Amino acid sequence: MIRWRRGEVREIRREWPGALEIEVAVDDGARCRALAYPPLVGRPEPGDTVLLNTTALAMGLGTGGYAMVVAIPDRLPQDPSGPGHLVKARYTPLQATVLGADEQDSPHHEVLREADSLDGMPVVVADLHSALPAILCGLYLERPAARVAYVMLDGGALPAWFSMACAKLRDIGWLTGVVTVGQSFGGDLEAVTTHTGLLAARHILHADLTIVAQGPGNLGTGTKWGFSGVSSGEAINAAGVLNGRPVAALRVSEGDLRERHIGVSHHSLTAYGRVALTRADVVVPELGGEFGARVERQAEPLGERHNLVKVQVDGLYDALRASPVGLSTMGRKLDQDLAYFLTSAAAGRHAATLLPA
Repeated sequence: MIRWRRGEVREIRREWPGALEIEVAVDDGARCRALAYPPLVGRPEPGDTVLLNTTALAMGLGTGGYAMVVAIPDRLPQDPSGPGHLVKARYTPLQATVLGADEQDSPHHEVLREADSLDGMPVVVADLHSALPAILCGLYLERPAARVAYVMLDGGALPAWFSMACAKLRDIGWLTGVVTVGQSFGGDLEAVTTHTGLLAARHILHADLTIVAQGPGNLGTGTKWGFSGVSSGEAINAAGVLNGRPVAALRVSEGDLRERHIGVSHHSLTAYGRVALTRADVVVPELGGEFGARVERQAEPLGERHNLVKVQVDGLYDALRASPVGLSTMGRKLDQDLAYFLTSAAAGRHAATLLPA
């Protein structure tokens, strides 16, 4: 289940908040790229011996293609101090305690104890993490002063620190904060559930709009129900029951080689067509041509339980090209799967129309 290796840190390649990319020489003489989360294991330095989990690297996973630093055995980090009773990554060797915004020791507990409404806040839900910056590009093209929070689900990467995009988007002010929910952790705020995560975004971060998606990475099996993006349908329900305004961003692709993801992905059709019981605005981009007509036909059945909202994509390409972070989905860049990014940006454009003037 786990491929263990021991190695020596040779150099620090780059770092961003919460994460450190290093080069490690492993026991067999090979070198590999590894990722360490200093809040969990301490800060590795050149010359340190590190224990690695090389499973994702050996499997050739794209998003997770790092060896992961499990421990620096000769120099353990200090014990954590301060409050925090939520345990995440529970009953794994790296379970960690965090301070939940909704727990009793939190300064925000009183705010969240009785909080029960999002007050009509738009909530844009997407399947993949890669949609996050594209949604923001479409939103900020129309409403550059909006305050936006990101609620990160636990279907992909568990540590928010893995996302360089999140770090950059927070740094430039495109995100007012990240809330990690479920088993995910490392956000500006921690919460137990998607529901309290949304309430924290609204009442603690004072977001005008919130985007919900899983962290980097995605688990799929090629079956109707066996994919982590099922949670996007559940997020629509959470937004609706809390008096939010759910907006569903379709997963659309013209560049994916798998037929089940061409046009509107079967992920979106299952999550929004079967799992989401709350009525949402499903954004259908006006892509034009034969492919655009295919997307509209595939989305039509979703109109039985949702509002299909057609959105023009004029001007969105230039907004996407100006994205402050790199755009990539499943290894495909902007021009390699333009339909995917235009669809996500169109969801952001529509959400902007739902904000108060």
